[in-house]
Amino acid sequence: MNFTGGIEFKPKFISELKHYNAAKFKDDLIAGLVVGIVALPLAIAFGIASGVTPTVGLITAIIGGFLVSALGGNSVQIGGPTGAFIVIVYNIIQLYGLQGLAIATFMAGVILVLLGLFRLGTVIKFIPYPIVVGFTSGIALTIFSTQIVDLFGLTVDKVPGDFISKWAVYIANFGTMHLPTLIVGLVTIAIIVAAPYVSKKLPGALIAIVLMTLVVYALKSFAGVEGIETIGDRFGRLPAEMPLPHWLGLNMTTINVLLPSAFTIAVLGAIESLLSATVADGATGNNTRNNTELIGQGIANMAVPFFGGIPVTGAIARTMTNITNGGRTPVAGVVHAIVLLLIFLFLMPLINFVPMACLAGVLVMVAYNMSGWRTVVSIFKNPKSDVTVLIVTFLLTVIFDLTIAIEIGLLLAIVLFLKRVMENTQIKVFSDQIDIADGTESTQHEVLKVAKGVEIYEIDGPFFFGVATKFDEMMRSMGDKPLVRIIRMRKVPFIDSTGIHNLEILIGSSQKEGIHVVLSGVNPSVKEVLLHAGVDKLVGSDHICDHITKAVVMANKIADSHGKLQEVNW
Repeated sequence: MNFTGGIEFKPKFISELKHYNAAKFKDDLIAGLVVGIVALPLAIAFGIASGVTPTVGLITAIIGGFLVSALGGNSVQIGGPTGAFIVIVYNIIQLYGLQGLAIATFMAGVILVLLGLFRLGTVIKFIPYPIVVGFTSGIALTIFSTQIVDLFGLTVDKVPGDFISKWAVYIANFGTMHLPTLIVGLVTIAIIVAAPYVSKKLPGALIAIVLMTLVVYALKSFAGVEGIETIGDRFGRLPAEMPLPHWLGLNMTTINVLLPSAFTIAVLGAIESLLSATVADGATGNNTRNNTELIGQGIANMAVPFFGGIPVTGAIARTMTNITNGGRTPVAGVVHAIVLLLIFLFLMPLINFVPMACLAGVLVMVAYNMSGWRTVVSIFKNPKSDVTVLIVTFLLTVIFDLTIAIEIGLLLAIVLFLKRVMENTQIKVFSDQIDIADGTESTQHEVLKVAKGVEIYEIDGPFFFGVATKFDEMMRSMGDKPLVRIIRMRKVPFIDSTGIHNLEILIGSSQKEGIHVVLSGVNPSVKEVLLHAGVDKLVGSDHICDHITKAVVMANKIADSHGKLQEVNW
């Protein structure tokens, strides 16, 4: 992590154009057409599931997808609405309305841009894997639970927002199930499952939607089958015009209220986009410019709210579809956005005939693919701390909401990590003699004689607040007071403010008792922190040694001079 230097914003689109040619454009054109067709049903489905209209889902995919490809740091990333945001978007709309969602999305975009400007792209990727799996699995189950009404054709006046109450309503109204609607949904799922066995390049979701839309239209028109709800039945005539930008109405009150939701959108967007970019890098051999990617994602999320859009992030499935169809530059992503725009402008009336049960089937498959149940099973073989983080994050996501799940999941992971570091950090005490090769791979042993009254305390691990307290307790529990305390810090990679504070207290209390303190093996970065804190003024600059040999020589001289002084006084 590096906070210094210039702004790291170098979009791959600009870099790729320097060496662009007709052959690359042909590959990108084909890939963009395929991805645009694949993205169409997903954009519509994610829009509806999030609590907005199909039009909003498409607009998000068009504007967001274009900006992610044009300004991002990955050559093949495809951006747009994703299943991961369904839960958080739906909850925000329920609590704060569409205006609140627009403000939260814009704020999330600002946070993403700041993460990129401060070069935190690498840090985001270090979020513990059990947390990612936990809330992803939780989102999958929540998405599935939101599709029960449309999949089974239940007659329900109002579906509660929380998970448990929702299922209570489903069970109470299960007798209202509409069999033709259920059949449409199940056949949709079957087509999506079977499509890859015919051809891995076939967009199963689109094939299912086209076929089932034709079948339902025929059943309604010629067989007199009623009750299978379509997009047009629910939303009426969908507009086929790009909306004009509108003001969001930002003020401090709404910012304070929506900041937690914006933070959740930003963190989730950063994780998903960088995870998608990492998968893409593994498939193409390219390297993502992580900070540029975050800035590009941030700009996209700042732009789409002005047109009524929902949050945007990198989509793994669409990105991999782009790669498998030959896409290798951001031009493919731009073509995908143009394809969606043309469909939006000229084919929007046909969207009205798509059955809601068909979209429910698409989302059930999205939820299944997101669940990652095989990964969940494998994590249960890991240490109990990882399992605990996964279970807590999963339950919080399902029972409460994603904002609480991410915040508490991160907090729990940090606490467990610090506990593990504290348990693995050792503090050793030496007297009489010390082997300077101890703890190294060196076979040449050099034993230093330590004078009487000199004690050496070696800290093996980071000197942060937990270890600082542990070290302080050990010092207090020691019996006879030495003349010199050597604190060997060769294995201390960093020291935090609490560690410095405890060290200052130790130096001060030792000096009051006539005990000298010598610091040994301080690495340059830790020494810089100590000098900045003024520790050298407390202990004396000559008492900060770069090697244990120098520290022992100094300590032995102090102990010897003290012994001779006692003899003279005697």
